[in-house]
Amino acid sequence: MINMKSTILVTGGAGFIGSNLVHYCLEHNDFTLINLDKLTYAGNPESLGSVSNHPRHVFIQGDICDRNLLKKLFQSYQPRAVMHLAAESHVDRSIEGPGEFIQTNIVGTFQLLEAARGYWTALPEERKGSFRFLHISTDEVYGTLGSEGYFTEESRYQPSSPYSASKASSDHLVRAYYHTYGLPTMITNCSNNYGPRQFPEKLIPLMILNALEGRELPVYGDGQNVRDWLYVEDHCRALLKVLAGGAPGETYNIGGNHEKSNLDVVSTLCSLLDEIKPRSGGKPYREQIVFVKDRPGHDFRYAIDASKIQQILDWKPKENFESGLRRTVTWYLDNLDWCAHVQDGSYQRQRLGVIDS
Repeated sequence: MINMKSTILVTGGAGFIGSNLVHYCLEHNDFTLINLDKLTYAGNPESLGSVSNHPRHVFIQGDICDRNLLKKLFQSYQPRAVMHLAAESHVDRSIEGPGEFIQTNIVGTFQLLEAARGYWTALPEERKGSFRFLHISTDEVYGTLGSEGYFTEESRYQPSSPYSASKASSDHLVRAYYHTYGLPTMITNCSNNYGPRQFPEKLIPLMILNALEGRELPVYGDGQNVRDWLYVEDHCRALLKVLAGGAPGETYNIGGNHEKSNLDVVSTLCSLLDEIKPRSGGKPYREQIVFVKDRPGHDFRYAIDASKIQQILDWKPKENFESGLRRTVTWYLDNLDWCAHVQDGSYQRQRLGVIDS
């Protein structure tokens, strides 16, 4: 079993979900974390600033595609588990340049699985049984829903973008390594995360920063595409539940049970900013909303049935959308320097993923 003093290899621990997971683990558990991150545009060392010298946190800059590095990490630190979050994750960016998504999400996952398999195979029998490889994925692998229904762990994979296709491929690899080699893998598929430390190409931080600067708030199409929103700390709690009590070979869907259209999200955000940080002159932020050409292959609706993890592992989200959004907005308002530093010049909140017709 994974105990509170285990050493865990976390990939992608300087990214959005990964950095929040690192903070949560160090605050609430006694894990030693070996944090491997390539530090691409979305991996920000400042997200780890307060834990950079923590005695149970070891940060290593490196690429999950580097098999030799992975082998050295397994040999040196002897982890009891892997939590694999490293991924290229932005749909619009995958439309403009799918190659990086194939390399990181598929090839990188393969290299990590191979390194983990070599390490696990050589473990003593008593440690083999307690080792876990937890692969963190997305609900986007399931494709799109109509106005009704939910994704379950048995839903058919029908990815619509290069991003979701690459994540679907990595899920299949992880599952195959369990069935073929016996590697004790588990998969989670989560709904849309939001919260502190999210790179500002994603909807909520993008809208917060644009609103504060008086920029347009671009909403794709008619704004009626629906997502299930999950506060990132709730997601971190779920991942630790799966790591501690999940069964090898199983998949667990993690959802916030808070469906909102994109327009509803932006409108709610505007109202919250009107309250917390009103514009000069008192004009409402929603005046900045504009509708723009829809994204190619834009899935209409995602919704998660999270009953399996709720019933088997006794997890449910603590935050509703309104409370989680308030916490999120407050964090960004209190950390505007982080927002400025994370944008290194290569991304200045311009629209990505536009295909010329």
